[in-house]
Amino acid sequence: MNVSMRQLRAFLAVASHRHFRRAADALHLTQPAVSRLIADLEGELDVRLFDRSTREVVPTEAGRYLEQALARVLDELDGVLAHAQSQADPLRGRVRIAAVPTLSAGLVPACIAHCAKAHPSLEILLRDQTQAQVLDAVRGGEVDFGLGVEPATAEEFDTETILHDPFHLVCREDHPFASRMSVPWKALAQARLVLLDHTSGSRRLIDAAFADRGIAMDVALEVGHPHTAFRMVEADLGVTVTPALSLDALRPGLVAVRLSPEVRREVTLMRRRARSLTPPALTVWNVFRQIALTLA
Repeated sequence: MNVSMRQLRAFLAVASHRHFRRAADALHLTQPAVSRLIADLEGELDVRLFDRSTREVVPTEAGRYLEQALARVLDELDGVLAHAQSQADPLRGRVRIAAVPTLSAGLVPACIAHCAKAHPSLEILLRDQTQAQVLDAVRGGEVDFGLGVEPATAEEFDTETILHDPFHLVCREDHPFASRMSVPWKALAQARLVLLDHTSGSRRLIDAAFADRGIAMDVALEVGHPHTAFRMVEADLGVTVTPALSLDALRPGLVAVRLSPEVRREVTLMRRRARSLTPPALTVWNVFRQIALTLA
């Protein structure tokens, strides 16, 4: 079956106007051209779509069915095509991103706020997820790109590191570490630790920092979010190691101290390997790069 969009739109125009000349005027075609399109469509479908007289054009039963179904389908198609066309505009459209919690709270708000002011026709949808979930969402094409810690399996993704984020120790202000300018990693051998669990991209790096220095870890609690770790520290259940971008959530009574030597995580934008970004997604990607430069 070889049915064209011109034939279908001509059919809808005739069915709507109940008149070939008025339909032709609406389509900016000649009346013979519209008549030919309808005849060709009836020939392809092998069914009569209109009963014609000198006074009116009335859809047949088959024509009425096709009119109802086709109007809905073409309306949806027009919406799909309009959405696809909007994706070519770098300053208009929907962008889906996934980010780990410390970045959702520490970096993403600045980016969304910048876009809302500078590019109000961009719509950003955020998933606040663990590192493992961010990688799955990027891998599966559920989001345009992700923001997290440099993945261990970087070869699966196209990545760009935009920021180096140092780890800090967080303790209560009455803890012996609180008065120091910095704390050596080896001093944590005697500390009860409240750490992010292994779904976090940071945990892999924290474990490596201890292992590289031969330091035994006394992990008292594992939690899913830095804010939860801070509440546990407030309750005097231990100390935590956390990236600098999470420190905005510290409340009175907690102190952040530099760790020595400095260990940093790489904050990374990531997209599926060999998959191009839509123009709107590339705009937001570049905004993240610009925001990171202000924090470096």
